[in-house]
Amino acid sequence: MPPAPADVLGSKPLDGGWGWMVVIGAHISIGFAYSTPKALSIFFKDIQEDLQAGYSEIAWISSIMLAAMYAGGPVSSMLVNRFGSRPVVIMGGLMCGVSMVTASFGSSIAYLYFCIGVIGGCGLAFNLNASLTIISKYFLARRPLANGLAMAGSPVFLCFLAPLNQYLLGTYGWRGSLLILGGLMLNCCVAGALMRPVCKTLACAPQQNVDRPNKCKTKIKGSCMKNTKKFVDLSFFRDRGFVIYLIGNVMFIFGAYAPIVFLSTYAVSQGVEKYSAAYLLSIMGFVDMFVRPGTGLVANSKWIRPRIQYFFSFAMVFNGTCHLLCPLMRSYTLLVVYAVFFGVGFGMVFALIFECLMDLMGNQRFPSAVGLVTIVECFPMLLGPPAAGLLVDIFGDYKYLFLMCGSVITTGGLFLFVMNIYNYHMLEKEKRAKDRERNQTNIENQEQMSISAAEMEQPEAEETEMSAAQQDPESAETK
Repeated sequence: MPPAPADVLGSKPLDGGWGWMVVIGAHISIGFAYSTPKALSIFFKDIQEDLQAGYSEIAWISSIMLAAMYAGGPVSSMLVNRFGSRPVVIMGGLMCGVSMVTASFGSSIAYLYFCIGVIGGCGLAFNLNASLTIISKYFLARRPLANGLAMAGSPVFLCFLAPLNQYLLGTYGWRGSLLILGGLMLNCCVAGALMRPVCKTLACAPQQNVDRPNKCKTKIKGSCMKNTKKFVDLSFFRDRGFVIYLIGNVMFIFGAYAPIVFLSTYAVSQGVEKYSAAYLLSIMGFVDMFVRPGTGLVANSKWIRPRIQYFFSFAMVFNGTCHLLCPLMRSYTLLVVYAVFFGVGFGMVFALIFECLMDLMGNQRFPSAVGLVTIVECFPMLLGPPAAGLLVDIFGDYKYLFLMCGSVITTGGLFLFVMNIYNYHMLEKEKRAKDRERNQTNIENQEQMSISAAEMEQPEAEETEMSAAQQDPESAETK
């Protein structure tokens, strides 16, 4: 599929310059957005013992946080369209910091649901959507690379947060650890400050109008007011490619996070020491750190870029296969191998997941599309980890958790592969039909023009004959 048109915003994106500073800011905000729900699983065992909660109950903390992050997508998109990415990310950073600080004083599991899950999840939603949107405005030709570098924030932060949280847990307990983590998350405000608006550069199409700020500002204001009304654009559901992408994505999200949430506890149940179990998340994050930008480079190649949807399907199948094989990994060495391959599969998927949506929708429709996608995905995000925890409560064995997640993700990847073949076939068929219809219309128009020209020539010929007849008698009299 060809890349999105360059002139959807009236001017070609910069593809560099200050955009690389924006990528750094997005790297930080996206890093906290995706790594925090995973790294919090380090505290779950102690919280579970302190508050007397079950596996499914404790899993709701990450589920609610992730669901709120995804459900807040449309609200975040609307705020970004109205105010820009910078203030939205700064507000998200403040909400994340406050959520962790207030959660450190919690005495019930429901209180943690609200503070960490709802408030923290909404803050992460502001960080995530605003960062993705501003990258799509700064980059076009290098967009896969920029997305890969920004999305690499998740594994980088997970690589450091997992052992840091384990150290903080051993030193200060889970309450003190949340307090310190809240202070660290205020760095999202600094990341938001790097996201300089691009409206004056891209909003006014003619280059000569750049020095006319009042006219440009009026156009921007009108455009923003128009975009604010687009809270949820349900017209996307008439797009066949979007619906196929959404179904496959929902299946992936359902099984994506439960293996991360329970990986440390699964390793401890196999006799692995707590610090070593926490390092499994770091190993996964370390591998993921290099896989994401590497995947961005591969996706940006001439051979892969037109086939990026198939590449995304392969990444999902690879990820699901890793989970299906996990129950066979019972020693720490084998668990390390699983963490490595898990990092490869997870990194490939998340380096491509939003790039594929940009490829389908284009820059102009992407903010509304990603908002709709995230709000739909909040439901599998909310139900996935608790459903996996319920399997552990019922059977007392973690293998059913990994088998369920692996089978759902693999099925989703195969679905995407088959349906994308069908979609591209139908697009080509529809294109040929439109070409035939256009050619037929052109032929009919040419015939109509020929008939009209002939009808116009006939009166002119008659007038010429009459003029000649009038001139003949005059010439005869002269003779």
